[in-house]
Amino acid sequence: MLKWMATGFLTLVITVALHAQQPAGEDLKQQQMELQREIDELNNTLKDSKQQSRAGQRQLEMVKKKLRLREKAIDNINRQVKMLEGNIGKSKSNIDSLKDRLDTMKVQYARNIVYSYKLRNNYEYLSFIFSANSFTDAFRRAQYFRAYHQYCEDQVIAIKNTQKLLTGKLTGLEIARREKDAVIEKQEKQKEELEEEKKEKNAIVKTLKSREKDILKELNAKKTAYKKVMSAVTNAIGDVYVKEYKSNESPAAKKEVKKLELTPEGKRISGSFEDNKGHLPWPVEKASIKMHFGRNVQGPVVTNNPGLTLETEPGATVKAIFEGEVVRIFDIEGAWSVIVRHGKYFSVYSNLQSVNVSRNQKIGADQLVGIAAKNTDGNGEIDFILMQEIKNLDPEKWLKKK
Repeated sequence: MLKWMATGFLTLVITVALHAQQPAGEDLKQQQMELQREIDELNNTLKDSKQQSRAGQRQLEMVKKKLRLREKAIDNINRQVKMLEGNIGKSKSNIDSLKDRLDTMKVQYARNIVYSYKLRNNYEYLSFIFSANSFTDAFRRAQYFRAYHQYCEDQVIAIKNTQKLLTGKLTGLEIARREKDAVIEKQEKQKEELEEEKKEKNAIVKTLKSREKDILKELNAKKTAYKKVMSAVTNAIGDVYVKEYKSNESPAAKKEVKKLELTPEGKRISGSFEDNKGHLPWPVEKASIKMHFGRNVQGPVVTNNPGLTLETEPGATVKAIFEGEVVRIFDIEGAWSVIVRHGKYFSVYSNLQSVNVSRNQKIGADQLVGIAAKNTDGNGEIDFILMQEIKNLDPEKWLKKK
């Protein structure tokens, strides 16, 4: 019983100490590394963008995203600090408990030594054994002495192990304190970076403000271009309806059809396209969203974007998001547009300075469609539209997350 108490307590102490180690700390560190990687990538892209063009909406969006990532990084660090403070508090509590227990064990051990001293010679030991009333009682007394002797030895081992564990906890506490100081230092640096990035954002906003008239003119032109593109897209899809049904009805009537009859191959592509919802590749790399799908309000100009307006690097390549067939190529005010059919789905790549495909051509995913045209800021820009038959879809729900 005495042996079990001594070793049992030590097991409990070690279990508590191991439980105090927080694996969540490594997760937070990994998240911090990932956030910093994204911030560094944005910094490099932003640096290239500044060298290639004047301040524009794309740069503003990148700086805004960087601010959001920086705020997440600071929040992550705050969580690390709180976790470390919690660990330090638990370590202090464990250390105090270990010290109290160690003091108690030492006092008990001292008493046992005194008692053992009193029974230090064989005379006292034999006298205690032979003063028993019966042989059974004498045997029990001998067993007691053996158990007591073993208990004293176990106490020595428990005291040494507890001292070792206490030393380890004290070392761990010091490491945790140093780690907390290092994390707080990183936090201060992140806050400084955040302030600089706020200034950077304000400078870009100021520049855009000075060009407000030109930007409003561009937005109004974009609004007109959207209407022309959608009119051409609607007509093109109407022609597909007519071809699909091979009917004598007029194209205008066919545009009212709600479902597009599909060939087996078309059904296969449609199903595969749907299976990839949320995982489709972006038509251009290193693109930022200049205007989202649907209603966009910028100053006095309100536009209803049928897709996504993506700003990218000058001369950026535009690629198909999925396998399909080129059903129409047309020109709107000097900029090319390409419509690709994917069964009952259609993807539209508009505002291209050149085209690398031809009508009725079968193309694969990631195949080059064309080159993005430049906007007034000198950046590349395309309009990407996604449709299910004659219904506009929000491309962000179909493209993979960045």
